[in-house]
Amino acid sequence: MLNIDVPDFGELKIKYFLMDYNGTLAIDGKLSAEVKKLLNILSEKVELHIITADTFGKAKKELEGVKCKLTILSGENQAEEKERYIKKLGENRTIAFGNGRNDRFMIKRARLGVVLLQEEGSSVETLMNSDIVVKNIMDALSLFTNNKRVIATLRS
Repeated sequence: MLNIDVPDFGELKIKYFLMDYNGTLAIDGKLSAEVKKLLNILSEKVELHIITADTFGKAKKELEGVKCKLTILSGENQAEEKERYIKKLGENRTIAFGNGRNDRFMIKRARLGVVLLQEEGSSVETLMNSDIVVKNIMDALSLFTNNKRVIATLRS
């Protein structure tokens, strides 16, 4: 469990990270060794759930050795599938990470939504639904290895 008390934002009691794969964790289907290492460190605090359409067909292989649950989407109505998934986990106990338009609902519903502006860019709708914007996945994940960064970003 990850507990962060943010003045004027509220207490975060987080059990789950729900993450998009392509454009968020991975670039062009490839997951870096540094990201894998950081994911495994964070998996000691929270359950990692990765949800993807697996555009490049590499997610399962790239995530070998990472302690997480991988869900491959059907391809139709991805935004709604991701929204149903976060509802099942528990919106108030989840931090969602994404960048694409199909992430907009899960980012909005999450207790904390983190959007990334990497090589793929970000959908404006998803960006507007987020609480935090970061430039890359290492910055996003590192926020939760040093909780003072989250507090500094979100406090009033």
